Amino acid sequence: MKPWTPLPASMPLPPDGPLLLRILRAPEQAAALAPAGWDLLLRQAETANLSATLHDWLDQHGVLAQALPQAREQLSWSAVLARRHRQATYWEIRLIGRALAGLGLPLLLLKGGAYAAAGLPPAAGRLFSDIDILVPEASLPQVEAALMRHGWAGQQHDAYDQRYYREWMHELPPMSHVLRQTTIDVHHTILPRSAAQRPDPHALRAAARPLAEPAGAAVLAPLDMVLHSATHLFADGEFDKGLRDLWDLHRLLTHFGAHEPGFWDALPARARQMQLQRFMCYGLRYSALLLGTPVPPATLAAMAGDGPPPALQALMDALFTRALLPHHASCRGAGGKLADFLLYVRGNWLRMPPLRLARHLFHKAFLTPKNSPGAAV
Repeated sequence: MKPWTPLPASMPLPPDGPLLLRILRAPEQAAALAPAGWDLLLRQAETANLSATLHDWLDQHGVLAQALPQAREQLSWSAVLARRHRQATYWEIRLIGRALAGLGLPLLLLKGGAYAAAGLPPAAGRLFSDIDILVPEASLPQVEAALMRHGWAGQQHDAYDQRYYREWMHELPPMSHVLRQTTIDVHHTILPRSAAQRPDPHALRAAARPLAEPAGAAVLAPLDMVLHSATHLFADGEFDKGLRDLWDLHRLLTHFGAHEPGFWDALPARARQMQLQRFMCYGLRYSALLLGTPVPPATLAAMAGDGPPPALQALMDALFTRALLPHHASCRGAGGKLADFLLYVRGNWLRMPPLRLARHLFHKAFLTPKNSPGAAV
Protein backbone atom coordinates (compact mmCIF):
# COMPACT_ATOMS: atom_id res chain seq x y z
CA MET A 1 0.00 0.00 0.00
CA LYS A 2 1.36 3.43 -0.91
CA PRO A 3 2.08 5.74 2.06
CA TRP A 4 0.11 8.88 2.74
CA THR A 5 1.25 11.74 0.54
CA PRO A 6 0.85 15.20 2.09
CA LEU A 7 -0.28 18.10 -0.04
CA PRO A 8 2.30 20.68 -1.06
CA ALA A 9 2.37 23.67 1.26
CA SER A 10 1.58 26.12 -1.54
CA MET A 11 -1.52 24.56 -3.06
CA PRO A 12 -3.34 27.21 -5.13
CA LEU A 13 -7.03 27.71 -4.46
CA PRO A 14 -9.24 27.16 -7.52
CA PRO A 15 -10.39 30.47 -9.04
CA ASP A 16 -14.01 29.50 -8.40
CA GLY A 17 -13.32 28.67 -4.74
CA PRO A 18 -15.30 30.44 -2.00
CA LEU A 19 -14.74 34.19 -2.05
CA LEU A 20 -14.01 34.34 1.68
CA LEU A 21 -11.16 31.84 1.35
CA ARG A 22 -9.69 33.75 -1.57
CA ILE A 23 -9.72 37.00 0.42
CA LEU A 24 -8.24 35.36 3.51
CA ARG A 25 -5.41 34.03 1.37
CA ALA A 26 -4.92 37.22 -0.65
CA PRO A 27 -6.64 40.17 1.09
CA GLU A 28 -5.42 42.67 -1.51
CA GLN A 29 -7.95 41.14 -3.94
CA ALA A 30 -10.77 42.70 -1.91
CA ALA A 31 -9.91 46.15 -3.29
CA ALA A 32 -11.24 45.13 -6.72
CA LEU A 33 -14.58 43.73 -5.51
CA ALA A 34 -17.80 45.08 -6.98
CA PRO A 35 -20.76 45.81 -4.63
CA ALA A 36 -22.20 42.34 -5.27
CA GLY A 37 -18.84 40.83 -4.35
CA TRP A 38 -18.72 42.73 -1.06
CA ASP A 39 -22.24 41.60 -0.28
CA LEU A 40 -21.30 37.96 -0.87
CA LEU A 41 -18.06 38.29 1.11
CA LEU A 42 -19.86 39.74 4.14
CA ARG A 43 -22.52 37.04 4.06
CA GLN A 44 -19.95 34.26 3.89
CA ALA A 45 -17.93 35.84 6.71
CA GLU A 46 -20.99 36.20 8.93
CA THR A 47 -21.94 32.56 8.38
CA ALA A 48 -18.41 31.46 9.30
CA ASN A 49 -18.31 33.71 12.41
CA LEU A 50 -15.41 35.61 10.84
CA SER A 51 -16.83 39.11 10.29
CA ALA A 52 -14.69 40.88 12.89
CA THR A 53 -11.71 38.74 11.89
CA LEU A 54 -12.18 39.88 8.30
CA HIS A 55 -12.23 43.52 9.46
CA ASP A 56 -8.92 43.07 11.26
CA TRP A 57 -7.35 41.14 8.37
CA LEU A 58 -8.27 43.74 5.76
CA ASP A 59 -7.18 46.58 8.03
CA GLN A 60 -3.86 44.86 8.74
CA HIS A 61 -3.18 44.64 5.00
CA GLY A 62 -4.22 48.21 4.23
CA VAL A 63 -7.31 47.21 2.25
CA LEU A 64 -10.09 48.25 4.60
CA ALA A 65 -9.90 51.90 3.51
CA GLN A 66 -10.63 50.77 -0.06
CA ALA A 67 -13.71 48.79 0.89
CA LEU A 68 -17.20 49.71 -0.26
CA PRO A 69 -18.36 52.30 2.33
CA GLN A 70 -21.39 50.25 3.35
CA ALA A 71 -19.23 47.14 3.75
CA ARG A 72 -16.64 49.07 5.75
CA GLU A 73 -19.35 50.34 8.10
CA GLN A 74 -20.75 46.85 8.66
CA LEU A 75 -17.29 45.42 9.28
CA SER A 76 -16.53 48.26 11.70
CA TRP A 77 -19.59 47.42 13.78
CA SER A 78 -18.42 43.82 13.92
CA ALA A 79 -15.05 45.05 15.14
CA VAL A 80 -16.70 47.11 17.90
CA LEU A 81 -18.58 44.02 19.06
CA ALA A 82 -15.34 42.00 19.05
CA ARG A 83 -13.53 44.63 21.13
CA ARG A 84 -16.30 44.64 23.73
CA HIS A 85 -16.25 40.85 23.73
CA ARG A 86 -12.50 40.85 24.32
CA GLN A 87 -12.81 43.32 27.20
CA ALA A 88 -15.50 41.14 28.76
CA THR A 89 -13.24 38.11 28.32
CA TYR A 90 -10.38 39.78 30.20
CA TRP A 91 -12.73 40.68 33.03
CA GLU A 92 -14.21 37.17 33.18
CA ILE A 93 -10.74 35.58 33.27
CA ARG A 94 -9.86 37.75 36.26
CA LEU A 95 -13.05 36.74 38.05
CA ILE A 96 -12.38 33.05 37.40
CA GLY A 97 -8.86 33.57 38.73
CA ARG A 98 -10.23 35.11 41.91
CA ALA A 99 -12.64 32.22 42.38
CA LEU A 100 -9.84 29.66 42.12
CA ALA A 101 -7.11 31.69 43.86
CA GLY A 102 -7.17 29.65 47.05
CA LEU A 103 -6.56 26.30 45.34
CA GLY A 104 -2.91 26.84 44.44
CA LEU A 105 -3.49 26.01 40.77
CA PRO A 106 -2.46 28.06 37.74
CA LEU A 107 -5.39 29.32 35.70
CA LEU A 108 -4.51 27.34 32.56
CA LEU A 109 -6.58 28.78 29.72
CA LEU A 110 -7.50 26.96 26.51
CA LYS A 111 -8.65 27.98 23.03
CA GLY A 112 -10.26 31.42 22.62
CA GLY A 113 -9.60 32.60 26.16
CA ALA A 114 -5.95 31.62 25.83
CA TYR A 115 -5.55 33.41 22.51
CA ALA A 116 -7.05 36.58 23.97
CA ALA A 117 -5.08 36.54 27.23
CA ALA A 118 -1.78 35.81 25.46
CA GLY A 119 -2.41 38.35 22.68
CA LEU A 120 -1.94 35.75 19.95
CA PRO A 121 -2.93 36.40 16.31
CA PRO A 122 -6.12 34.24 16.34
CA ALA A 123 -7.57 36.55 19.01
CA ALA A 124 -8.02 39.37 16.50
CA GLY A 125 -11.77 39.63 15.96
CA ARG A 126 -12.46 36.18 17.39
CA LEU A 127 -15.80 35.59 19.12
CA PHE A 128 -16.44 32.60 21.38
CA SER A 129 -19.21 31.54 23.71
CA ASP A 130 -17.32 30.20 26.74
CA ILE A 131 -13.99 30.17 28.54
CA ASP A 132 -12.17 26.84 28.76
CA ILE A 133 -9.68 25.97 31.49
CA LEU A 134 -7.55 22.88 32.20
CA VAL A 135 -7.11 21.57 35.75
CA PRO A 136 -5.79 18.32 37.25
CA GLU A 137 -8.44 15.62 37.37
CA ALA A 138 -7.84 15.15 41.10
CA SER A 139 -8.73 18.82 41.65
CA LEU A 140 -12.10 18.73 39.86
CA PRO A 141 -14.21 18.59 43.07
CA GLN A 142 -12.39 21.55 44.62
CA VAL A 143 -12.52 23.57 41.39
CA GLU A 144 -16.23 22.89 40.92
CA ALA A 145 -16.99 23.81 44.53
CA ALA A 146 -14.98 27.05 44.32
CA LEU A 147 -16.77 28.10 41.14
CA MET A 148 -20.16 27.33 42.67
CA ARG A 149 -19.30 29.50 45.71
CA HIS A 150 -18.63 32.36 43.30
CA GLY A 151 -21.88 32.08 41.38
CA TRP A 152 -21.36 29.45 38.68
CA ALA A 153 -23.91 26.64 38.43
CA GLY A 154 -24.09 23.51 36.31
CA GLN A 155 -26.36 23.51 33.26
CA GLN A 156 -26.93 19.75 33.15
CA HIS A 157 -29.67 18.48 35.46
CA ASP A 158 -30.44 15.17 33.77
CA ALA A 159 -28.84 12.25 35.64
CA TYR A 160 -27.71 10.59 32.42
CA ASP A 161 -26.01 13.75 31.18
CA GLN A 162 -24.23 14.14 34.51
CA ARG A 163 -22.88 10.60 34.14
CA TYR A 164 -21.99 11.23 30.49
CA TYR A 165 -19.76 14.16 31.40
CA ARG A 166 -18.30 12.90 34.67
CA GLU A 167 -17.50 9.32 33.65
CA TRP A 168 -16.80 9.49 29.92
CA MET A 169 -15.91 13.02 28.89
CA HIS A 170 -12.86 15.24 29.32
CA GLU A 171 -14.68 18.00 31.17
CA LEU A 172 -17.29 18.78 33.77
CA PRO A 173 -20.79 19.70 32.64
CA PRO A 174 -20.72 23.34 31.45
CA MET A 175 -21.23 25.91 34.21
CA SER A 176 -22.93 29.31 33.79
CA HIS A 177 -22.75 32.28 36.10
CA VAL A 178 -26.16 32.97 37.62
CA LEU A 179 -25.86 36.75 37.14
CA ARG A 180 -23.60 37.35 34.14
CA GLN A 181 -24.72 34.24 32.19
CA THR A 182 -21.14 33.61 31.14
CA THR A 183 -20.10 29.99 30.63
CA ILE A 184 -17.00 28.12 31.74
CA ASP A 185 -15.89 24.65 30.64
CA VAL A 186 -13.62 22.91 33.14
CA HIS A 187 -11.40 20.34 31.37
CA HIS A 188 -9.13 17.78 32.96
CA THR A 189 -7.71 16.67 29.58
CA ILE A 190 -8.34 17.51 25.92
CA LEU A 191 -10.07 14.35 24.64
CA PRO A 192 -12.82 12.23 26.20
CA ARG A 193 -11.81 9.45 28.57
CA SER A 194 -13.52 7.01 26.19
CA ALA A 195 -11.51 8.12 23.13
CA ALA A 196 -8.80 5.86 21.72
CA GLN A 197 -6.13 8.58 21.94
CA ARG A 198 -4.82 9.45 25.41
CA PRO A 199 -2.84 12.71 25.40
CA ASP A 200 -1.04 13.16 28.72
CA PRO A 201 -2.66 16.07 30.59
CA HIS A 202 0.22 16.16 33.10
CA ALA A 203 2.67 16.77 30.25
CA LEU A 204 0.43 19.53 28.90
CA ARG A 205 0.31 21.26 32.26
CA ALA A 206 4.04 20.79 32.90
CA ALA A 207 4.97 22.52 29.63
CA ALA A 208 2.47 25.39 30.03
CA ARG A 209 3.76 28.93 29.91
CA PRO A 210 2.74 31.50 32.56
CA LEU A 211 1.41 34.89 31.48
CA ALA A 212 2.54 38.20 32.91
CA GLU A 213 -1.07 39.36 32.98
CA PRO A 214 -3.45 38.40 34.45
CA ALA A 215 -1.40 37.18 37.39
CA GLY A 216 -1.56 33.43 37.89
CA ALA A 217 -2.80 32.68 34.35
CA ALA A 218 -1.03 30.39 31.90
CA VAL A 219 -1.50 28.97 28.42
CA LEU A 220 -0.36 25.78 26.71
CA ALA A 221 3.11 25.73 25.19
CA PRO A 222 3.17 26.59 21.45
CA LEU A 223 3.46 22.98 20.26
CA ASP A 224 0.65 21.87 22.56
CA MET A 225 -1.54 24.82 21.64
CA VAL A 226 -1.26 23.90 17.97
CA LEU A 227 -1.94 20.24 18.71
CA HIS A 228 -5.00 21.13 20.77
CA SER A 229 -6.28 23.42 18.02
CA ALA A 230 -5.99 20.64 15.43
CA THR A 231 -7.47 18.05 17.79
CA HIS A 232 -10.39 20.27 18.78
CA LEU A 233 -11.25 20.72 15.11
CA PHE A 234 -10.61 17.28 13.62
CA ALA A 235 -11.84 15.14 16.51
CA ASP A 236 -15.15 17.00 16.55
CA GLY A 237 -18.32 16.13 14.69
CA GLU A 238 -19.75 19.60 14.01
CA PHE A 239 -18.20 21.93 11.45
CA ASP A 240 -20.55 24.90 11.16
CA LYS A 241 -17.69 27.04 12.53
CA GLY A 242 -14.98 24.81 11.09
CA LEU A 243 -13.41 27.51 8.94
CA ARG A 244 -13.08 29.78 11.99
CA ASP A 245 -11.25 27.00 13.83
CA LEU A 246 -9.08 26.24 10.79
CA TRP A 247 -8.18 29.94 10.65
CA ASP A 248 -7.12 29.70 14.31
CA LEU A 249 -4.82 26.82 13.40
CA HIS A 250 -3.43 28.63 10.36
CA ARG A 251 -2.64 31.74 12.40
CA LEU A 252 -1.01 29.72 15.19
CA LEU A 253 1.12 27.76 12.74
CA THR A 254 2.33 30.84 10.88
CA HIS A 255 2.99 32.74 14.12
CA PHE A 256 4.83 30.04 16.04
CA GLY A 257 6.58 28.82 12.90
CA ALA A 258 8.10 32.28 12.51
CA HIS A 259 8.77 33.14 16.17
CA GLU A 260 9.48 29.85 18.02
CA PRO A 261 12.94 28.42 17.20
CA GLY A 262 12.75 24.73 16.32
CA PHE A 263 8.95 24.71 16.21
CA TRP A 264 8.55 22.90 12.88
CA ASP A 265 11.24 20.33 13.66
CA ALA A 266 9.71 19.47 17.06
CA LEU A 267 6.06 19.31 15.96
CA PRO A 268 5.98 15.72 14.56
CA ALA A 269 7.60 14.17 17.64
CA ARG A 270 5.37 16.05 20.08
CA ALA A 271 2.31 15.02 18.07
CA ARG A 272 3.31 11.36 18.37
CA GLN A 273 4.13 11.70 22.04
CA MET A 274 0.62 13.04 22.65
CA GLN A 275 -1.00 10.43 20.33
CA LEU A 276 -2.43 13.26 18.23
CA GLN A 277 -0.46 12.77 15.03
CA ARG A 278 -3.44 11.87 12.83
CA PHE A 279 -5.32 15.03 13.84
CA MET A 280 -2.18 17.08 13.22
CA CYS A 281 -1.76 15.53 9.77
CA TYR A 282 -5.27 16.65 8.91
CA GLY A 283 -4.58 20.08 10.34
CA LEU A 284 -1.47 20.60 8.23
CA ARG A 285 -3.13 19.19 5.12
CA TYR A 286 -6.31 21.27 5.12
CA SER A 287 -4.73 24.42 6.49
CA ALA A 288 -2.28 24.31 3.56
CA LEU A 289 -4.96 23.37 1.04
CA LEU A 290 -7.64 25.88 2.01
CA LEU A 291 -5.66 28.75 3.58
CA GLY A 292 -2.22 28.37 2.03
CA THR A 293 -0.35 27.77 5.30
CA PRO A 294 3.40 27.62 4.49
CA VAL A 295 4.29 24.29 6.09
CA PRO A 296 7.96 23.33 5.54
CA PRO A 297 8.37 20.28 3.29
CA ALA A 298 10.60 18.66 5.92
CA THR A 299 7.75 18.75 8.46
CA LEU A 300 5.32 17.28 5.97
CA ALA A 301 7.81 14.55 5.11
CA ALA A 302 8.42 13.78 8.80
CA MET A 303 4.69 13.23 9.32
CA ALA A 304 4.08 11.28 6.11
CA GLY A 305 3.94 7.99 8.02
CA ASP A 306 1.28 9.30 10.41
CA GLY A 307 -1.42 9.98 7.85
CA PRO A 308 -4.27 7.69 6.79
CA PRO A 309 -4.04 5.11 4.01
CA PRO A 310 -4.76 6.50 0.52
CA ALA A 311 -8.39 5.30 0.27
CA LEU A 312 -9.30 6.83 3.62
CA GLN A 313 -7.45 10.03 2.75
CA ALA A 314 -9.45 10.36 -0.46
CA LEU A 315 -12.66 10.02 1.56
CA MET A 316 -11.49 12.56 4.15
CA ASP A 317 -10.56 14.99 1.37
CA ALA A 318 -14.06 14.69 -0.07
CA LEU A 319 -15.64 15.32 3.35
CA PHE A 320 -13.40 17.98 4.89
CA THR A 321 -13.06 20.11 1.75
CA ARG A 322 -16.84 20.47 1.87
CA ALA A 323 -17.50 20.69 5.61
CA LEU A 324 -14.75 23.25 6.30
CA LEU A 325 -16.13 25.78 3.83
CA PRO A 326 -18.45 28.54 5.07
CA HIS A 327 -21.91 27.07 5.62
CA HIS A 328 -23.43 29.63 3.28
CA ALA A 329 -25.57 28.67 0.30
CA SER A 330 -22.95 29.99 -2.12
CA CYS A 331 -20.39 27.52 -0.73
CA ARG A 332 -22.61 24.49 -0.16
CA GLY A 333 -22.19 22.50 -3.31
CA ALA A 334 -23.20 18.92 -3.97
CA GLY A 335 -22.57 16.66 -1.02
CA GLY A 336 -22.26 19.36 1.63
CA LYS A 337 -25.03 18.12 3.87
CA LEU A 338 -23.95 14.51 3.41
CA ALA A 339 -20.40 15.48 4.43
CA ASP A 340 -21.75 17.18 7.55
CA PHE A 341 -23.72 14.07 8.49
CA LEU A 342 -20.87 11.62 7.89
CA LEU A 343 -18.42 13.74 9.87
CA TYR A 344 -20.96 14.02 12.69
CA VAL A 345 -21.14 10.22 12.81
CA ARG A 346 -17.33 10.05 12.69
CA GLY A 347 -17.01 12.54 15.56
CA ASN A 348 -19.24 10.43 17.77
CA TRP A 349 -17.44 7.25 16.69
CA LEU A 350 -14.11 8.78 17.76
CA ARG A 351 -15.58 9.87 21.07
CA MET A 352 -16.47 6.44 22.47
CA PRO A 353 -16.42 2.70 21.68
CA PRO A 354 -19.18 1.33 19.39
CA LEU A 355 -21.33 -0.37 22.03
CA ARG A 356 -21.24 2.60 24.38
CA LEU A 357 -21.92 4.92 21.44
CA ALA A 358 -24.97 2.88 20.41
CA ARG A 359 -26.35 3.01 23.94
CA HIS A 360 -25.65 6.74 24.15
CA LEU A 361 -27.36 7.58 20.87
CA PHE A 362 -30.33 5.38 21.77
CA HIS A 363 -30.71 7.18 25.08
CA LYS A 364 -30.46 10.62 23.47
CA ALA A 365 -32.92 9.69 20.73
CA PHE A 366 -35.59 7.95 22.78
CA LEU A 367 -35.11 8.49 26.52
CA THR A 368 -33.95 12.10 26.94
CA PRO A 369 -36.83 14.61 27.28
CA LYS A 370 -37.03 16.66 24.11
CA ASN A 371 -37.22 19.92 26.08
CA SER A 372 -34.24 19.08 28.29
CA PRO A 373 -32.00 22.21 28.27
CA GLY A 374 -28.41 21.72 27.21
CA ALA A 375 -28.68 17.97 26.78
CA ALA A 376 -25.41 16.30 25.95
CA VAL A 377 -25.04 15.13 22.37
